[in-house]
Amino acid sequence: MSRFNGQRLAPEVFKLDAERMRRGWYSDKYFVNIQAILSILADEGYRLESVHGQLDVGNMEVEMQVFTRRQPVSIVCGVDKALAMLRECAGTEDDSGRWEPAWDRLEVYAAQDGDRVEYDGHPLDVTPVLRVRGRYRDFSHLETPILGALTRGTKIATNVFHTMAAARGKEVLFFPARFDAHEVQASDGYSYQIGVQAYNHWAQKQVPPRISTDAQGDWWGADGGGTIAHAAIACFLGDVVPAMLAFARTRPTAIPRIALVDFTNDCVGETLRLMKAMFWEWARRMEAGDTEDAARYVLYAVRADTSGSLRDASVEPLGNPDLDNGVCPRLVYNLRRAMDAAWHDWELPAGWGDWAAQWCNRVKIVVTGGFTPERIALFERLGVPADVYGVGSSLLWTHKVDGSISDYTADVVRARINDDWVPVAKVGRRPCSNTQMERVN
Repeated sequence: MSRFNGQRLAPEVFKLDAERMRRGWYSDKYFVNIQAILSILADEGYRLESVHGQLDVGNMEVEMQVFTRRQPVSIVCGVDKALAMLRECAGTEDDSGRWEPAWDRLEVYAAQDGDRVEYDGHPLDVTPVLRVRGRYRDFSHLETPILGALTRGTKIATNVFHTMAAARGKEVLFFPARFDAHEVQASDGYSYQIGVQAYNHWAQKQVPPRISTDAQGDWWGADGGGTIAHAAIACFLGDVVPAMLAFARTRPTAIPRIALVDFTNDCVGETLRLMKAMFWEWARRMEAGDTEDAARYVLYAVRADTSGSLRDASVEPLGNPDLDNGVCPRLVYNLRRAMDAAWHDWELPAGWGDWAAQWCNRVKIVVTGGFTPERIALFERLGVPADVYGVGSSLLWTHKVDGSISDYTADVVRARINDDWVPVAKVGRRPCSNTQMERVN
């Protein structure tokens, strides 16, 4: 699956549209054109007159290297999918239209998903993540989809890595499913998991991945998690208490109880009402010895998702929307103070104080709504008591968190001539190496 377990994903995981990919359906047309030209020249027996003698251009074997141009560091992802494309779709059709696979004739070296590669911006000093040697017309049509898989996967994995680093080891919920086509959820969820694993590896942490859809876990065997949406609260006429009590009573205990508390723009007030209701349901069952049913009413967290155009009722205005509106630091501080002290007003039976205090202190705060690595880093510098960050669209951006974009490119850098590999790279490029790459059998 990745550098972190030394395994690669099997080709069938990706559910490739192999038949159309072989025909160049997903390829920029100039790659399809060159494949057709070389095939015709091979059939004709064409020979190119050169300083090396007559060359069989139609069957020319080349070395192609694939590398990223993101600076200064990338978390590589998409390699296994690229290899699946080569395994399933490298080859040509014979005169009768029968597919002749070429994987066994290729020499392939590849990095692992999760590898960390550097690029200083100089095109003569790149770090390849994939090297393919073989007859060019067998794999020319795969350059476009291979670059696309690597570009998107690496972009998301690297963005996740930066976001995790900004959060200093706190959980980051993966919430971008609604911001892109559903077809990319499986690959995006896998890229997120690679980014989390990379952060854990280099930071020596054990932060769990948290996805929101089952599709996001398709490639690595995880299920989506979630709580209630604003629409669910609306079904209870805007009252979060009965909505969450219904959720707690009917959903499996394996699903963490996380409540949205901004529906009425009063996060503190909604949280205090909900905590009191949930605690009493929990406490009555605990007192009766029914710990299994009591677990249904353990409130894992409250989630503030206040719109950036609104100022929460608990936030005193300073006259600056950047400081007043949305899920601002003061709102989170207000929430934490109110949550920790909530039990003081509950008229508890004798001896229940410590019980209630612990229950309240364990409830976490999830913040969502426009969070980026920069905004998360600000919250962390200020010591804002947020426990979990939910991040959506910024994980999909081709933004410049680290000063660069995530594009991949490929160059043919050598050709096989009379059993020698001769440099043929265009001016400004050259064959480069990466010690992380391994021969793929």
